[in-house]
Amino acid sequence: MKICIPVEKNDGMESAVYGHFGSAPVFAVYDTETGKTDFHDNGNMHHEHGKCNPVGSVAEIGANAIAVGGIGLRALMMLKQSGLKVYRAPLGDTLKNAIELYSAGKLEEISEDGCCSGHDCHH
Repeated sequence: MKICIPVEKNDGMESAVYGHFGSAPVFAVYDTETGKTDFHDNGNMHHEHGKCNPVGSVAEIGANAIAVGGIGLRALMMLKQSGLKVYRAPLGDTLKNAIELYSAGKLEEISEDGCCSGHDCHH
């Protein structure tokens, strides 16, 4: 299984979890079977609000789940409709800790009530 965690920049396992899914500069993708992490630039980070294509971005990198500091309702709904679970990762925490929390089953799934209302939202 692969989990996508949006981060501020590629600092390896010390990368900081980013505050908003669609505008994250980099997507870290951790493979739970191999323990390998790949980093992918988000070519869609400068989209207009409500115009991102999260399902396309995640599909391209092969993720099965998302762990993020924040996400908008439209993106959350699109990801959920594609069968992906979206979890709340500790904003600003390290990629390493987010992966450990996910692996231990300690990240809560984000509900519609827990979504951001804009790009300035930081949970």
